[in-house]
Amino acid sequence: MQNMNQILEPSRCEPARYDYKKSSYAEIYDVLQSLRQDEILCDIKLETDDGGFIFGHKVVLASASPYFHAMFTNFSEKNQDLVTIRQLDYSALQLLIDFVYSGKISITEKNVQILLPASNLLQLQEVKNACCDFLQAQLCPTNVIGINLLADLHGCMQLSTSSELYIQQHFSDVVEEEEFLSLSSEQIVKLISSDELTVPSEEKIFESVIRWVKHDLDSRKRILPQLIEHMHLPLTSKGYILKNVVDEPLLNNCFKCKDYVLEALRFHLLKSEELIPIPHNIRTKPRQPGGTHKVILVVGGLGINRNILNSTEWYDPKINKWQYGPKMITPRYAGGLVVVNDNFVLGLGGSNSKSTLQSIDGIDLTSESSRWRPTYDMLVERRWFGVGVINNCIYAVGGHDGNSYLNSAEVFDCRTRKCHTISNMFTKRFGHGLGVLNNLLYVVGGQFEKSVECYHPSLDKWTPIADMCVRRSAVGVGVVDDVLYAVGGCDGHQVWSSVEAYSPSTGVWTNIPDMHLCRRSAGVAVLDGLLYVVGGQDGASVLDSVEYYNPNTNKWTMVTASMNVARRYAGVVAIDRSRVRMFCEKVFCTYSIN
Repeated sequence: MQNMNQILEPSRCEPARYDYKKSSYAEIYDVLQSLRQDEILCDIKLETDDGGFIFGHKVVLASASPYFHAMFTNFSEKNQDLVTIRQLDYSALQLLIDFVYSGKISITEKNVQILLPASNLLQLQEVKNACCDFLQAQLCPTNVIGINLLADLHGCMQLSTSSELYIQQHFSDVVEEEEFLSLSSEQIVKLISSDELTVPSEEKIFESVIRWVKHDLDSRKRILPQLIEHMHLPLTSKGYILKNVVDEPLLNNCFKCKDYVLEALRFHLLKSEELIPIPHNIRTKPRQPGGTHKVILVVGGLGINRNILNSTEWYDPKINKWQYGPKMITPRYAGGLVVVNDNFVLGLGGSNSKSTLQSIDGIDLTSESSRWRPTYDMLVERRWFGVGVINNCIYAVGGHDGNSYLNSAEVFDCRTRKCHTISNMFTKRFGHGLGVLNNLLYVVGGQFEKSVECYHPSLDKWTPIADMCVRRSAVGVGVVDDVLYAVGGCDGHQVWSSVEAYSPSTGVWTNIPDMHLCRRSAGVAVLDGLLYVVGGQDGASVLDSVEYYNPNTNKWTMVTASMNVARRYAGVVAIDRSRVRMFCEKVFCTYSIN
């Protein structure tokens, strides 16, 4: 009996607890939306200036919008069941109230102009951001000035910056549109005084300003001297000045303008006299559009569920935005991507769903109809290979031909359009990285290797150099300020977040701080002295994130804007922003929150 009593005695333990969290609130909002539509339990009726009525629940509206929260808690409307919303029409308010209850909204060319100010008024920041993203994708010469004005009016700083940059970089096209003639005097002065204008010549600016003034001559001719002050007339040709500027009636009737014309002629006179110093001012200084403004172009790759991608996109760090580019002819991954002569991007080899490729597709970034076109073929089919450019010669090194690993390499001379083999590497490699440093090729890791070898083009000779600290396959490689970086990769068991740096002056590899994320098969590009690492895989997931390393601070920073598409084994290069043309396409945007 004693044993039985011990068994039956309740055990002493901590009180049990089980935490449960509802995975989704969509069902609740579906019910609330249904109640609203049936006008059940509604405690507020919103009236718009155009006579429309919308029913709702104060608590729901207040929870989503700071505007409604203040209205229903701090002001007299909290005790009212009918409120008039000024400055909004019925259709805009209906779309936004539907968004509050459903988390979804469709943005189109027809409604974005009313949704942006309405979402700004109601302080629905997510919708406002979605409208800005939509307008960003719509930018083209016919609408960019209007979008810029809309962005400034409603405090959309990022859209304002990007649209202003677009105007500067597409000045010749923008000034041909009717919107240009509607600019205010302050706006046109700001535009033509910008050092960032991309124009074929100063003549284009002169002709555009004269056209703008004549569009409303009576009110605009008075500011002509101010406009001429910001033109770089001395940098136009002497013949153009004598033929077009001197005889322009608007200038002949303006004494102040004549002074600037004489200044331009005097500049050409002094320029012909080598011993006489030329006075310098803002009008004699050439514009410097873009400068070293670079963007990152990402091409193809493997996406989620191993789908092979033909999409491209590019990232502009000045506006922190990713935008889609022209689709490739053939979806491909694990190929090479290079830039030649600053404006030709070539995608080499790789793999599609059927085979390993030896084809090379190219795109001319300066073309009015930029699209990918087939060009030449490599000598050998290659994927997971390294590629680099030295003196307009494209080197394709190692990889896999679909049957075996390769130590062979070839070079394509862009000037002669001929391809030939070079000496073989010491080691067969695939999944390696390749960097160009001091006109030498450095082939790094691959196939779980930590060895590195260097190729001298003038000697046609490979030379082993110091091994890395760890084995790295699917490794990214970049060069910043004469330092070679080996980024991420894997050793067959572990995906690395670690990064190593090699300087030829020391001949050794040293570790630098780890990336924020583990990455293999990531793309690497160097832009403005920063080492960007794009996408890749962390061992489980394909990544859409980007981070960069600053050698001056010895720190990694995550880019807040993610790619539109998660990618690994994509081609990544840095290109000149002024070479990239943006296209105006009709877009229908659907935005939803999760």
